[in-house]
Amino acid sequence: MSESSSDTKPIALTQARALQLAAQGLLQPPRRRARRDDLLEAIQRMCLLQIDSIHVVARSPYLVLHARLGEYPQVWLEEALEAGRIAECWAHEACFVTASDVGLHRAWRAQYESNHWAGRHAARAKDASMQEMHALLERVRVSGAVRASDFERTDRGVSGWWKWKPEKRWLEAWFSSGELMVTRRERFQRVYDLAERVLAKLDPPFDAAVLGMQPAELRKHFILDSVRALGITPARWIADYFRLKPAVTDRELALCVAQGALLGVQIAGWDIPAYVHSDHAEWLAKARQGRLRATHTALLSPFDPLVWDRTRLREMFDFDYSIECYLPATKRKYGYYVLPVLHRGRLVGRLDAKAHRAEGVFEVKGLFLEEDIKPSQRMLDEVAQAIVTTAVWHGTPKIRLGRCRPSAVASVLRAYWCD
Repeated sequence: MSESSSDTKPIALTQARALQLAAQGLLQPPRRRARRDDLLEAIQRMCLLQIDSIHVVARSPYLVLHARLGEYPQVWLEEALEAGRIAECWAHEACFVTASDVGLHRAWRAQYESNHWAGRHAARAKDASMQEMHALLERVRVSGAVRASDFERTDRGVSGWWKWKPEKRWLEAWFSSGELMVTRRERFQRVYDLAERVLAKLDPPFDAAVLGMQPAELRKHFILDSVRALGITPARWIADYFRLKPAVTDRELALCVAQGALLGVQIAGWDIPAYVHSDHAEWLAKARQGRLRATHTALLSPFDPLVWDRTRLREMFDFDYSIECYLPATKRKYGYYVLPVLHRGRLVGRLDAKAHRAEGVFEVKGLFLEEDIKPSQRMLDEVAQAIVTTAVWHGTPKIRLGRCRPSAVASVLRAYWCD
């Protein structure tokens, strides 16, 4: 049977954006209060949830989930980890993944550890005293789970991001090599235990059979998961999602299209093919008909899967973004921890925020709309409400507003809160 013209019609870029947002769970606001299983479903939809410890606002994993679930108890994430519903592993970076995917990541890491930052980190740590490293591992085996803070620092005065004490480096090395896993977190500190004990509590149970998967089979799995999570993507964006090497090519994807796992798509104005997972065939059909409607407004983490690939973000959403917390203050254009603002299918601006938890204050140091954005009343209403919702959920309900661009926006937004 020949393809109909509607099956081959290019889709508009706005609809491609909507398809990506749908796949990421960001197309429309949640329709009800979040339930515990919604947290697991959100992580499964994204395939991973990147971990970052910066907490100027909420730490990134909580903020990523809030953009998708709305108000939910942050403790659900720690409870899911301790219950074995999710686990920590190296994926895009250090990430939470659902229990059902742990074996796949362990298999991949075992085969490609030397190509990954974590593997190199483990190798550096093992240059230290192997005797001391093994003594630490034996302590965990005999006495149970430990935190890095259980060990007193002997080199006082050493500073810097990676100036970890030896025990922290060794714990991370054993975690990177797979001997240790994170059994729970206490005030966001990792608590390490033997991998065999953590794997034993996973729900669903750990399936050791996946460790025998062939490299090509594993690579195909992660390629397909990447396309599913991205919604729609050209070949060149795929490898970044799980840090696959080598880069994914159109020739490689042609077999997946022939097998029916992927659908080839043309985006209007693009001279390269794009791909959609077959699970999203219904969304693709709606996109071709112009029927995917983006209605969600949310503040996004700098480490949100929608945001972390800056090239993808620029080409798909025409949004030039970088995280500036790693720059000296004098070189920052927008601020230390700037959150992209999603509004109805577009990234319309960025918010420089800081939570003052003791005072209950959510400080908006700056809100910067994009130069080509002419804000409507509805946009300002919904952006203001997204800020209020985030602030209240975070436990900092009093909002303090700083500078805005354009400046006239400030008076409109202040109608939603009092200094």
